[in-house]
Amino acid sequence: MISFALTVARKDLLLTFSRGSGLVQGLLLGLLLLFVFSLSQGVGERMSPQGAGAVFWLGSAFSQVLIFNTLYALEEANGARLGLLLAPAPIQAVWLGKALAGLLLLLVAQMFFLPAAVVFLSQEIGALWPVGLGTLLLVDVGMCALGSLLGALSQGGAARESLLSIVLFPLLVPLLLAGIGVAAQVFGAPAPDGPASWIGLAAAFDGVFLAAGLLLFGFMYSGDE
Repeated sequence: MISFALTVARKDLLLTFSRGSGLVQGLLLGLLLLFVFSLSQGVGERMSPQGAGAVFWLGSAFSQVLIFNTLYALEEANGARLGLLLAPAPIQAVWLGKALAGLLLLLVAQMFFLPAAVVFLSQEIGALWPVGLGTLLLVDVGMCALGSLLGALSQGGAARESLLSIVLFPLLVPLLLAGIGVAAQVFGAPAPDGPASWIGLAAAFDGVFLAAGLLLFGFMYSGDE
């Protein structure tokens, strides 16, 4: 299963980087959101750390939607979904492979979002940055596990593509809250209780979304159009 998942991830990454559409669109949208929110501040004003964290994760969430729409459209455009379904490997390997590809693409986008948030929103990185990076990866894992699961529902027409964003964002709220809470502390917001409770929340939802992907993906991906 792992070998096939890595093959799917490699194939998706090669196709995405060769075309560039999904990653570039998500990257530009996230950077545009950061820039637009920076215009809401007066000259010399500094956005609050909580607000800056919210804008960063909002850009990441919108970028994620575009990334997984692109990843699942790769087979739809070429009528290759049947080939994946007939492959001699568990169907969950497709979910895992696309989640891994989406995770790498999201991390690439966030490599641009983070310095843009610091510059555009006048933030400073505090001493908690190692915890912040670990939490970022933890939240991204849950986002991509859920994005890969729901991405299977988003293909087959414009109406179905809207399902990804409609269903995804409400489910992502706890993860986004965890990411925002830790990001605010990294940017200097006071937090007497520290980031431990937010990290625990993110870890719990990671477990829920990973289990849901393993249990439900086969039904969603192989279901009738």
